[in-house]
Amino acid sequence: MTNLDIGPMTRAEFGTTLDWAAAEGWNPGLADGDPFYNADPAGFIRAAQNGKVVASISAVRYGTNYGFVGFYICDPAHRGRGFGWQTWEAGLSHLNGRTVGLDGVLAQIANYEKSGFVLAHRNVRYSGTVNGAAPDDSRLQPIDAALAERVIAYDAPFFPAPRASFVADWVTPGPTRHGFACITADGITGYGVIRQCRVGYKIGPLFADDAATADLLFCALAATADGATISLDPPEPNAAAMALAERHGLAPVFETARMYRGPAPELPLHRTFGITTFELG
Repeated sequence: MTNLDIGPMTRAEFGTTLDWAAAEGWNPGLADGDPFYNADPAGFIRAAQNGKVVASISAVRYGTNYGFVGFYICDPAHRGRGFGWQTWEAGLSHLNGRTVGLDGVLAQIANYEKSGFVLAHRNVRYSGTVNGAAPDDSRLQPIDAALAERVIAYDAPFFPAPRASFVADWVTPGPTRHGFACITADGITGYGVIRQCRVGYKIGPLFADDAATADLLFCALAATADGATISLDPPEPNAAAMALAERHGLAPVFETARMYRGPAPELPLHRTFGITTFELG
C-alpha cells in the first residue's frame, strides 16, 4: 500500500473508470461521462499507485443531506491489497453526515451492512427487444430546453434531495439521448429518458403518475431504439412497473439491492417505473 494516493479524479481518469465499468458488464451510456462527473467532480475519487489509477468510487453529494455511492471498482490486477477498501472509506468520508444510498449486487449485501447500510428494496433489471411504431399521441412532447425546467420540477419528488443541475444535463437531447414528457391540461404527468449504451439502450428514469402514462412513455422511448436491446430498472415494490416490462417482452436479467445508511427516504415508488441509474441513484 506504499505510495497510494487517494483523491478526486480528473475527467480523463473518470474515462478509465467508465472503461472498467464496461469491463464489469455494467454497460455505461455512451454520453454518461459528463452528466455523471459534473454532478459532483469532487465526489469522483480514485486511488493511484505510482501514477496509475488502481481503484475508484463515486460519492456524489446532493443538496446538504444526501449522497449516493457508485463506481466502486478496483482494477483486477490490484485486488486483494486493500486498495478498494481505502477508496471506499474515502468515498464515505466525502459523504460524512449525510444519508447515503447505493445500488449494490446482492452478493455484497452483507459487506455493505458492515458499513451501516440497510436494505430498502430490490431493483430488477429487465432487458429485451421491443418492436413497434412510435405512438401517435399529442400528449407526448420531446424534452428540449424550453421544457427542461418543468421536467426538473416534476422530477423533484422522486429523489431525496435537489438534483436540478444533474437532471438538466440528463434530459438535454443529443445524438445518443432522447427524452419525452407526457403533458395534459393539468401539466406534466410523466417523463422518461432513453440513452444509447455500449450495448443497446437503457431507459431511465421512467416516472409517471400512473401505469397507462408510463406505458405510453415507454413505447415512445423504445421506438427510438430501432429494435436494439433495451433495459429498464423498475423497483421491485412497483408490481405495475414489472408488469409493464414483461408485457413488452422484457425479461429479468439481474437485481440490485437499494440500501441506505441513515434514515431511508420516503419516495413514490408506485410512480417510479424505472430508476434513473444504478450509479447515481
